[in-house]
Amino acid sequence: QLQLVESGGTLVQSGGSLRLSCAASGDTLDDYAVGWFRQAPGKEREGISCISSSGSSTNDADSVKGRFTVSRDNAKNTVYLQMNSLKPEDTAIYYCAAVATAVGDYVPSFEAMDWWGKGTLVTVSS
Repeated sequence: QLQLVESGGTLVQSGGSLRLSCAASGDTLDDYAVGWFRQAPGKEREGISCISSSGSSTNDADSVKGRFTVSRDNAKNTVYLQMNSLKPEDTAIYYCAAVATAVGDYVPSFEAMDWWGKGTLVTVSS
């Protein structure tokens, strides 16, 4: 059974950068597309970035396009989210999630995820 653990969340100043990690255990991440989500206080969960199982394809939400970059290291069973030019409105709990995919360059919809981590808190101060 796949287990996901996010890390890297912390307090950062506006304009700063942060890299989140999503480490998998219980199965190899090679066969899973992975998405990053966030939920701010009082708001619905938002899908922000997704990467195919091979890492060859990604999809980013407009709210983070050009600032956030998703990547993966399948040898380390880990997916990353590099966040630059952070804004106070990026403050949220960030989650990673995964879904098994048969095609390496396929990026599934955010609604397709089956496995979820428990999240890591990112706070951006103004």
